[in-house]
Parts: sequence; C-alpha cells; structure tokens
Amino acid sequence: MNLHEYQGKELVKRFGVKIQEGITVDTPEHAVDAARQLQAATGTTIWVVKAQIHAGGRGKAGGVKVAKSLDEVREKATAILGATLITPQTGPKGKKVHKILIAQDVYYPGPFDTKEFYMSVLLDREKGQNVIIYSTEGGMDIEEVAEHTPEKLHKEWVDSSVGIMPFQARRIAFNLGLSGDAFKDMVKFVVSLYNAYIGNDCSMLEINPVLKTSDNKIIAVDTKCVIDGNALYRHADIQGMRDITEEDATEVEAGEAGLNFVKLDGNVGCMVNGAGLAMATMDIIKSSGGSPANFLDVGGTADAKRVETAFNIILKDPNVKAILVNIFGGIVRCDRVAQGIIDAYKSIGNINVPIIVRLHGTNAIEAKKMIDESGLKVQSAILLREAADLVKVAVA
Repeated sequence: MNLHEYQGKELVKRFGVKIQEGITVDTPEHAVDAARQLQAATGTTIWVVKAQIHAGGRGKAGGVKVAKSLDEVREKATAILGATLITPQTGPKGKKVHKILIAQDVYYPGPFDTKEFYMSVLLDREKGQNVIIYSTEGGMDIEEVAEHTPEKLHKEWVDSSVGIMPFQARRIAFNLGLSGDAFKDMVKFVVSLYNAYIGNDCSMLEINPVLKTSDNKIIAVDTKCVIDGNALYRHADIQGMRDITEEDATEVEAGEAGLNFVKLDGNVGCMVNGAGLAMATMDIIKSSGGSPANFLDVGGTADAKRVETAFNIILKDPNVKAILVNIFGGIVRCDRVAQGIIDAYKSIGNINVPIIVRLHGTNAIEAKKMIDESGLKVQSAILLREAADLVKVAVA
C-alpha cells in the first residue's frame, strides 16, 4: 500500500527520524492557517507548498513551490489544489491534487553548506537481506544518477536476524563524506530509518532528499513509503491511511470483490486461478504476439458471480481485444467453472471481444462440451498451445 509524503513522515518520525515539519490541508484558506501555525511553532517565514499524490517527480511537474509570504502561500495553494500533475510515474493521464502539504523551509542560511543525499531501504530478494541504498547525489535527478553514474550509489546489506549494527551506520555516514555533528546525526538517522522500515513492515522506504542543513542537522525532506499489504493486519492505524482516490478504480473494485487484480497496458485480458498459472498465462500471451492487459486471479472459487465480476472488470479496459480464461480444475471442478462462464456471459449480454476458454483438470472434457454447445461466441481449448493459437488469431 502506497502512502502520501505526509503519512510516511508521520510514520518515520515515530521512530526518531527528524523530518521537515508540515501540515496537510485541502483548501487555500486552510493553507494560510497552516502557514501561520508553522511560523509560530518553528519560526519559519518561508514555506514550501507540496502536492500530495502517489507519484514521484512532483517538483518538475510544478507540484512543489516556495512561498515567501502568506499571500504567496494562498496563491501557490490555489494553483496546485485541483491541478492535474503529469509525471513519469503517473502516465499521460496524470493525477489530480486533492491535498497539499504546507511545510517549513529547511534550506535556511547558516554557518555550513547544505547538502542533499539519497537513501532508501528495501529487500534484496537475491541475497535474502534488507539493503540500504544511499548516495551523495540526492535530489530530483537521482534517476539519472542511477542510470549514468551507478558508481555513486552505495549499498549496505543488513542481516535481518540481528538488525543494523552501529558500525554499518557509521560506515554509511563516512561514505557520505560527513564529519563532526553531521556525522553523529547521520548515524542516528540511519539507525532510526532502518528501525522505521522494520517497525512499519515497509516493502520500501525512500528518503529523497536527506538534507544536511546549514547547522549540520540531518532531516528527511521527502518520504516515499510503501507498506507490505500482507502485514497490514498488524497496523490498523496504517490501514486507515489508505487513499483509494490515488489507486486505479478497477483495482479497488476488484479488491472489494476479493479478486487479485493488477492493471497492465496490453491488449489481451486474462482470467486465471492461481498466481503461478497467471504468470504462465501472461507468458503465453506474449509468445502469441499479444500483450497482457491485466493480472487477474479469481482464486479457487470461480462461481458465476465471481466470473461475471471478473469479466466486467476486464471489459472496462478499452484496449482489450480478446480475453483468455485459463482455469485449472483442482479444488474447483471445470464443469462448474464452465457453467459460471456461460451464466456470466448471458448476464453481461453484449460482449464484443473474442473469448478463449482453456479449462484443464477435473471434468475438463465435460466443461469443453458445455462451452461448445452453449451457442455463445466462446472458443474452447484443452491444451495451452491451442489456447495460444486462438489468442494469436484474435490479436492478429
């Protein structure tokens, strides 16, 4: 589950990570009130108005602006709220801004230079260990750093059975070129950030930039936090942070129906039971000249209602040219699935794309006969290769 910047900051702050303080609002009037509150609490006279959407690249898209007066706070807030931001992570449709964060200015003058770093914590699946990725080149161009100068990205692997060790945090601070108070503060920051990653059951926690301020404090200026959905049962408070307006509407609908669905950008919809079979089905679609339009696992109880819901969700995608149903009859009998497909087809009515059904396993022969004798525009197959050939014809 993705979180907004302000939510991620709230979570890491609980573990001792210093953050750029701010207040979230949804109207220009509240933005001015928030600016006044921050001024009273922190002494700041410059504010940063930040769009809150689930996407990076907000700054380059005009979603982050500096305001040097309360009038400018109102002006910037008015411009950003309700705007649609288009970034590399939103796609061409962009995302509408419903909330903004009014944050304190942390780039204030002081005796030392400011410096931006990059830091993230995630799981290295190949090594089976958590890894802290960090760089001296933080800020808006971190993607270009990763692409063109990967040697500037450092990695520190952490044994999850013992957690991060003090010498590892010191090594990170040293590799970032820090000394004195900034070095000590970075060591604390790294340990706190890793503990926040573990304590909140994150699958990814990214701070970009991590700022060394002009008085040698280490602060999280931005936060990107992704929570492991399988661990949400342990975090009722985090569950309450979910913002479905930032999620794909069809994925939300599928989740409410108990379907595992992920929208993709291909032209062949697929409906399967089991994640492994879904991956194999997507491979077959690619090998047949098509491209998967979705990942959809209906689970082991593919009754008529469930199948109908799955069809409706797939058909909402205008890019879908064909649908491949690939069901293995183990727990569920193929003839019951076939009846569910027939009932769902009749219930939906006018379906204008080819439907290929491959049922294999218990009562597969009976199921194929039911599909073939249904009188519906549904093509059936037993072998996976047969289904692939039918997909090839459908998308040609």
